[in-house]
Amino acid sequence: MSQGASYAAAGVDIEAGDRAVELMKEWVAKATRPEVVGGLGGFAGLFDAGALTAYRRPLLATSTDGVGTKVAIAQKMDRHDTIGFDLVGMVVDDLVVCGAEPLFMTDYICTGKVVPETIAQIVKGIAEACVEAGTALVGGETAEHPGLLEPDEYDVAGASTGVVEADELLGAERVAAGDVVLAMASSGLHSNGYSLVRHVFFDRAGWQLDREVPELGGTLGETLLTPTRVYAKHCLELIRALNLDGDRPLHAMSHITGGGFAANLARVIPAELAVRIDRSTWTPAPVFGLVGQLGDVPQLELEKTLNMGVGMVAVLDPAAADRAIAVLAERDIPAWVCGEVGTAGEKTGVELLGDYAG
Repeated sequence: MSQGASYAAAGVDIEAGDRAVELMKEWVAKATRPEVVGGLGGFAGLFDAGALTAYRRPLLATSTDGVGTKVAIAQKMDRHDTIGFDLVGMVVDDLVVCGAEPLFMTDYICTGKVVPETIAQIVKGIAEACVEAGTALVGGETAEHPGLLEPDEYDVAGASTGVVEADELLGAERVAAGDVVLAMASSGLHSNGYSLVRHVFFDRAGWQLDREVPELGGTLGETLLTPTRVYAKHCLELIRALNLDGDRPLHAMSHITGGGFAANLARVIPAELAVRIDRSTWTPAPVFGLVGQLGDVPQLELEKTLNMGVGMVAVLDPAAADRAIAVLAERDIPAWVCGEVGTAGEKTGVELLGDYAG
């Protein structure tokens, strides 16, 4: 007599999922805020919105994202504790560009087969990045999709909610001719353009992840898995520091992700203004040049795909630039003036000029 069908026989291991939850509890408990109500295990994460009564007119901001094909690098290296930084950075740093403080986050992990230790390592990274961002991890979901994903494959996504005072909202409406553009250094590739990066290094060049690359100061895999820099708390501190005297010299910010520098900065520049960026003010990390050289990738293609060494941009009054650079330096974020906003001439939008330094 044949054995009846079961969820486990179909490839879904509920007990493994329960074990993963037990392993991740330690890390989730660290990613909290005083407003969080209850703990892990409920059907919904709870956050006390009473604190919002202190706002004059609170605006809620929300963002959702994933990390793209960078997960393929983590899976090949069997290292899963950094991909969470990429996820959190992609989500909360989209919130902070409008001046919003990220309050809480949820995550979603789908995999072909739940390996509790792997899931716990992913959540560990997410929780640690939430601590760095000052946001709470209030819940998530782990889904097992046998037949859709291979046993060692997974993908991650997340969503976050933040708050900003309506009259302190940052954006294009505040930007004016004469403003300067302040670049904040990226930690590397971050989490965009990995389909191109993987195609160049693996398909075209035939390199392996364990290849020692002197220009990179280590192996290719270590460089490709470098975690995304999480800017949220640093940018909020920058806003507070510049607003101490009552002025609001920081007018807009842009998170440099998919689409590259020019396309993302253009999203916070009024149509009647133009921005000129001077490439000679910085030197992109060697990995960007290697992608271009090994893949014979034109510079403009690189620039519209990768961040080229700049992960976040602030548009501000030039009188506040030195103070902004000093505040970020105290927080170990290299920053520099890389361009300025002017009235539109023959060309509008954002234009990158000159050659990179070095």
